[in-house]
Amino acid sequence: MSPRTVAVLGSTGSIGTQALEVVAAHPGRFRVTALSAGGNTALLAEQAAATRAPLVVAARGSAEELAAAVAAAGDPSYRPEILVGEDAATVAAACGADVVLNGITGSIGLRPTLAALGAGSTLALANKESLIVGGPLVTAAAAPGQIVPVDSEHSAIAQCLRGGRAEEVRRLVLTASGGPFRGRSRAELADVTPQQALAHPNFAMGRVITTNSATLVNKGLEVIEAQLLFGIPDERIDVVVHPQQQVHSMVEFHDGSTLAQLGPPRMLVPIALGLSWPERLVEVDVPCDWSRAQTWEFHPLDDEAFPAVRLAREAGRAGGAAPAVYNAANEVAVDAFHDRLIGFTAIVETVERVLEAHTGSEHDASSVDSVLAADRWARDRARTLLGLPTAQTSGGPP
Repeated sequence: MSPRTVAVLGSTGSIGTQALEVVAAHPGRFRVTALSAGGNTALLAEQAAATRAPLVVAARGSAEELAAAVAAAGDPSYRPEILVGEDAATVAAACGADVVLNGITGSIGLRPTLAALGAGSTLALANKESLIVGGPLVTAAAAPGQIVPVDSEHSAIAQCLRGGRAEEVRRLVLTASGGPFRGRSRAELADVTPQQALAHPNFAMGRVITTNSATLVNKGLEVIEAQLLFGIPDERIDVVVHPQQQVHSMVEFHDGSTLAQLGPPRMLVPIALGLSWPERLVEVDVPCDWSRAQTWEFHPLDDEAFPAVRLAREAGRAGGAAPAVYNAANEVAVDAFHDRLIGFTAIVETVERVLEAHTGSEHDASSVDSVLAADRWARDRARTLLGLPTAQTSGGPP
């Protein structure tokens, strides 16, 4: 069997580096044909030298600098095609690889997602934002089974759905760790610091995703993502707090049975399945140790302290560009929080105020340009509410 070709977008991030570890641990199963990163030239060059990917691209920096780094990191005879620029990831996504792993963070992953689908590649999707902001654009571009979820919760659901037909599903149950502030009241959240928000109890992730886990915005985005991936309305999608994160999510069927997918609180299995779906690779991670006494907890979600999931449901029901507005406003507010310009609870409060200001008539989700226009509007609205320069007043990009 010939190796499956893989393009890794966001190769220097948490998802991308773990994906390349999976590839390296299974020689002969995969061949990396494209690598895409933001601007970590040194690590990207090391990855390129190790994989000998024929296409290496970066969003920032210069082609000359990247070429020199690649040459210094490996065999001088290895000379990949190198591209640098804001559209570089989209070019990599359209390279025609069997699998495109989109591990980019944020709505900038939308065009690469659509490019991968347009090229006929299987899309291993870790960039939930592109599905959420693109909504119907992405689902319309995807053939049945073309998108394989890499989020641990949605990967768990996809695995559980192998145990029953779609019409037999009663509801989906997404698990949440509760983040570092589980059990705190809203008043107790007012003075938490950025350092505390980044202290996730189980996962090491980037700044935005880790903060989103602390506010539970991440879980709100996952509710919208589950609707789009599995065609289940939000009233049949529950969220339950499970601090140990051994149960990644569950599917409840009409006969009263529930299937759960279990494993350590790591991303290796979802990433490996994204690359190899529908097959499983061997020895990707260690299974649960059933010989050890242990206790797992499940708690209801505290909507008063963490209203982000409720807001996400409202955005999902509104449809159109509302999910894009939710996501964009949050990204601006997260940056403001880490710049110590606002408090922790003001992140979701800002998202709510921006959603309230968005009537839905300003934008739709009929094209990439209209979605990105909604994204820019939401960012500017959030910046205005927070007293920050907008793209128009600063002259910078949204």
